[in-house]
Amino acid sequence: MSAPNKSYDPVEVEALKPEEIERMRDEALAAFAAAGDLEALAHAKTAHAGGTSPLSLANREIGALPPQAKAAAGKLVGMARGAVNKGLAARQAELEAERDARVLVEEAVDVSLPYDRVPAGARHPLTTLSERIEDIFVAMGYEVAEGPQVEAEWFNFDALNIGPDHPARGEADTFFVQAADGSANSGTVLRTHTSPVQIRSLLDREPPVYVICPGRVYRTDELDATHTPVFNQVELLAVDEGLTMADLKGTLDHMVQSLFGQDMKTRLRPNFFPFTEPSAEMDMVCYVCRGESVGNPDRPCRTCSSEGWIELGGCGMVNPKVLVACGVDPEKYSGFAFGFGIERLLMFRHNVEDMRDMVEGDVRFTRPFGMEI
Repeated sequence: MSAPNKSYDPVEVEALKPEEIERMRDEALAAFAAAGDLEALAHAKTAHAGGTSPLSLANREIGALPPQAKAAAGKLVGMARGAVNKGLAARQAELEAERDARVLVEEAVDVSLPYDRVPAGARHPLTTLSERIEDIFVAMGYEVAEGPQVEAEWFNFDALNIGPDHPARGEADTFFVQAADGSANSGTVLRTHTSPVQIRSLLDREPPVYVICPGRVYRTDELDATHTPVFNQVELLAVDEGLTMADLKGTLDHMVQSLFGQDMKTRLRPNFFPFTEPSAEMDMVCYVCRGESVGNPDRPCRTCSSEGWIELGGCGMVNPKVLVACGVDPEKYSGFAFGFGIERLLMFRHNVEDMRDMVEGDVRFTRPFGMEI
């Protein structure tokens, strides 16, 4: 059995050489100083002050030394580890102070501001858009007219030259109000358009008459992405001496340009409506592609199906029979009228894809439109 190794020099152990211990200490302190945030400092702590760090591994080597060598080596390693821990604590305090100062700025709250527990709401966009349309025509000298939503058939159909056999007068298109005796035919309907307001306006006023008639109307449609049984419509009636289709076209152009931009154009396509003669469908140039998708396969437009035009509503010169029904002399006066759905216009202006969003009452739909007054 060999004698104890009393002459063992700890300098001979590479990890315990003073210059190695100083290098480990200096590397640790440099890594702490280079850490830009607390997360980086945590990684540096693991690498230079953790259980597998170089100084920790060097500390384990001390146990193999003879007693007379352990004291000097332990003191050397202990001083290095103490310096590392001190440097780590100082750098952590600096980074925590920087973080706290940054949070105070970024998350500052003005406690003097008034607080409202009720979340901010929004006006329904249909109301806002309807009022904007009214403002356009009021500025042109028109009057806003209103009427009942439960209407007599005479106002809703007969006075508008819609005959008894017209398909629109069937239950497939119209909601009929049940009579008091339980019979189906009470002569009263939920109005299918705001045209009855035009009739009432002609009966209540002497020409010239310039009215705009916004309001809620009812049709027996199923609720889906593009239809609803209850929707909003706006119609316009102008009756005066010498009015022509040119006046109608100019009025439509002004309305569309006010809503969609000065470069928008309209066109009229021949059509038939019992209450206007001649009648037309009004189209406006596609507000998305401005007609540039027509014949251009490289730039298709989903909004107008690359046709360049979007149908907006019906219009025409007031049928003389309607004027006669309201006691207006068709030999002296002429007029024009048009109407369109506000929901459809809202879909155009704001790219609303599903009409059901407008009627379900979800504030997540209305809030993006804000509180415009």
